[in-house]
Amino acid sequence: MKYLLGEKLNFDWKIATVTILSTLLLMVDHYHLFTAHKYWDRVILYLFIPLLITLFLFRENPKECGFSIGDWKLGLTYTAIGILFMAPIIYYLGSGDASMKKYYEPFLNGLPWTTFLDLIGWEFIFRGWILFTYARKFGHDALWLQAVPFAIAHIGKPEIETLSTIFGGFAFGWVAWRTKSFVYPFLIHWFIATFIIIVAAGTI
Repeated sequence: MKYLLGEKLNFDWKIATVTILSTLLLMVDHYHLFTAHKYWDRVILYLFIPLLITLFLFRENPKECGFSIGDWKLGLTYTAIGILFMAPIIYYLGSGDASMKKYYEPFLNGLPWTTFLDLIGWEFIFRGWILFTYARKFGHDALWLQAVPFAIAHIGKPEIETLSTIFGGFAFGWVAWRTKSFVYPFLIHWFIATFIIIVAAGTI
C-alpha cells in the first residue's frame, strides 16, 4: 500500500526491522522459556539474533552497532565513575526497601555469572543494536529513543527501580555513544545488577 491518507510512506527498512524485531524479542522473552535458564534465553534473543541479523540481513560489520572495544580508556574511566557513583545509592535504596528484598533475594545463587549472562545481550540490544541503528537517522535523539523500550521492559520490577530506568537508560546510552561500544554500559549495569541483588538479599 503506497499511500495512506494521500501521503506516500517512505520507511527506512533497517529502522523498521530493528524496531519490529527488538519489540518482538522482548515480548517473546516475557512469554516463553526456551532453555533451562532465562539468562541463556537472553543471550540467544538479545545477542545472537541481532548479531546474525546485522551480519546476514543488513550485511554490516557489528562494530557499526557498538560491538567493539571502542575507546577503552574513556570507557574504563566511565565504568569506574559509574560504579563509584552508583554503589552508595544502591546500598542506601536496596538495603531498606522490602520490595527490593522480596524481588531480588531469589536471584542470589549463581552470582556474578548469572547477571553477566542475563545482561550482556540485554545491553547489546539497547545500547548497541537499537542505539547505533537509530543514531544514523535520529542523531542524539536515539539516546532517548532507546531508553523508552528499556524502561518499559522493567515494568514488573520494584517501582523505585523502574521509575529510574528512563534516566538510567539514557545514561547507559550516553556512555555507549561516547565510547562507541556497548561494553562499558554493560560493565556498569553488570555491577549494578550484581550489587543490588547482594544488598537487597541482606548479605552485606
